[in-house]
Amino acid sequence: MTFSIAGRCARTGQFGVAITTSSISVGSRCPHARAGVGAVATQNITDPHLATLVLDAMEAGQSAADAIAGVTQGREKIEYRQLTAVDANGTTAHFTGAHILGTHAISEDDGCVAAGNLLSSTAVAKAITDGFMADPAAHLAERLLQGIEGGLKAGGEEGPVHSAALIVADRMPFYLVDLRVDWEDSCPITKLRSLWQGYEPQMMDYLNRAINPAAAPSYGVAGDP
Repeated sequence: MTFSIAGRCARTGQFGVAITTSSISVGSRCPHARAGVGAVATQNITDPHLATLVLDAMEAGQSAADAIAGVTQGREKIEYRQLTAVDANGTTAHFTGAHILGTHAISEDDGCVAAGNLLSSTAVAKAITDGFMADPAAHLAERLLQGIEGGLKAGGEEGPVHSAALIVADRMPFYLVDLRVDWEDSCPITKLRSLWQGYEPQMMDYLNRAINPAAAPSYGVAGDP
């Protein structure tokens, strides 16, 4: 049904998530990040509010492990949820309930955690973190994307995926990167790669339009000199 990676860049302090699933519009409910705080993925049978609670707990000073433990402890219907988190120190944590769908797995590495359910095999999770770790000097968005591409190459989900998303939180209260493929009949990860390739050269221009419009270039469209 879903596989994802949440990660932190030790060099920049950025946080992000890349995720893909068989259902529509995964980016609207599953990936979450907060500048200076961390990143969370909430999946399987999803309750997006859990991510807000985990991020709030980490912002209050809890580790990823303590935040997830506190949010999941005794919570109604938590047996249907799968959660991952990475905190401001780059430590990771995860939770997989008893009623997670199909073959599921977790993999953790330096500053990242991958999770999946309804996977073709448990090896998919390790392939995701291996993809993330392949080029530590790359932009966090690129590393996250390489992660889910690695998971896809390792077999991905039991069935086809149809939506994908990529988010990165940097220093501002809005995302530096927020790219979504809400539905694709063939391969949304390939489409997400294309979106990133188109967006990356313009990324800092859009940031400047928000924080320093005078320094930003024109849009290059009719009526904008």
